[in-house]
Amino acid sequence: MPTHYKGNSEEIRALNTYIKLTRAADSFQSRLNSHKTQGELSPTQFGVLEALYHLGTMSQGEISAKVLKSSGNITLVIDNLEKPGLVRRMRDEHDRRMVQVVLTQQGRELIEELLPGHVQAIAEEMCALEPHEQEELGRLCRKLGTYQSS
Repeated sequence: MPTHYKGNSEEIRALNTYIKLTRAADSFQSRLNSHKTQGELSPTQFGVLEALYHLGTMSQGEISAKVLKSSGNITLVIDNLEKPGLVRRMRDEHDRRMVQVVLTQQGRELIEELLPGHVQAIAEEMCALEPHEQEELGRLCRKLGTYQSS
């Protein structure tokens, strides 16, 4: 559904594009969630485990930046991952103010078990686009995501 905003053509085009982008992302995520590839984890919990798995130990602030969630939200997510022993918080030896989050062996085993099925589900959902369209969408998303307005 297009915007009902009565603005100039630039504003209407931008709003319509934003609506399409948001709906497509929400729809894609909903379909991905229906595959149940993240086990009992929330998408954010899964993202944190995946980030720690691929990038190694990080501070909560670094994790927050990687998964694009607020620091307050990440604190709760890490609390909930720490309870079942999937991650562990460690004070930095050199700067006791800094808390590092470490993937435990149990967390590593879980993400290694879930990740292949999750990647397969993403690949299946992306089949809606031809390979060159996936590349173009990726390029456009990166451009939009890194844009710095003046």
